[in-house]
Amino acid sequence: MKKIKKYIPIYVMLLPGFLYLLVNNYLPMGGLVIAFKNVKWNLGIWKSPWAGLANFEYLFKTPEAFNITRNTILYNFVFIIVNLVVAIVYAILLSEIRNKLAVKCYQTVIMLPFMISMVIVSYLAYAFLAGDTGLFNRVLKLLGFEAVSWYTEPKYWPIILVAVNCWKAVGYGTVVYLSSILGIDQELYEAAAVDGIREMQKIKYITLPLLMPTIITMMLLNIGRIFYSDFGLFYQVPMNSGALIDATSTIDTYVYRGLITLGDVGMSSAAGFYQSVVGFVLVVLANWITNKYSAENALF
Repeated sequence: MKKIKKYIPIYVMLLPGFLYLLVNNYLPMGGLVIAFKNVKWNLGIWKSPWAGLANFEYLFKTPEAFNITRNTILYNFVFIIVNLVVAIVYAILLSEIRNKLAVKCYQTVIMLPFMISMVIVSYLAYAFLAGDTGLFNRVLKLLGFEAVSWYTEPKYWPIILVAVNCWKAVGYGTVVYLSSILGIDQELYEAAAVDGIREMQKIKYITLPLLMPTIITMMLLNIGRIFYSDFGLFYQVPMNSGALIDATSTIDTYVYRGLITLGDVGMSSAAGFYQSVVGFVLVVLANWITNKYSAENALF
């Protein structure tokens, strides 16, 4: 009882965050029942007839099921690898700058892609890609090449989406890794310098090994969302172009289009439920593998 009284101020500080988590994340879980219902709004959610697994069947039996699942998984896999490598390289380069003012300036610069709204990014992308007036086409013409109709050519969009996602996400990742690097005991580097170890060897034998816990944690969190996609990236950046559907359609955008067209909230809820369950299973599996080979770096 004395310990409880001792930590009352801490509990009070935790209360707003706990209430937010409860209201925003846990109470809405009761709505998962919609995934198993044929919702009739005149009857209400609870009185609507049960649909069993019909909503899930609609999601998986559609002709686009393989395409949207493949796109969602492959894009996210590439995003994880590319963003991880670029963010770590960028963080290591910045860590070599010892001037604190310079580091602060660079931290501001690298956060800009993360802070810019995807809506703004989508219009910036349009300004670069749009027709003959787009910047890329102007450059191509200056170099003697023909202009490209970017919004009708699906083959270019895997690269475009990876580049735009990297621009948006690398700032946040770099700050996370840079913070970890700056927290490394500088005496390790000084001792290495005395022993005559080169800069690349310091990175290989000191920086990267000590970054592994952060890298593994970030990867586990990203793996948990591998069945989700950035709606703004896949819907707004391609401007919902019908010609690009095969290259840009994911589970989230497909469900959104289905919801707008059919108004089927049951199917939408089933997709969200499916994504959450698969994400949870993947996190547990990835953590189990991590725990087996490097227990100290596992989340639980």
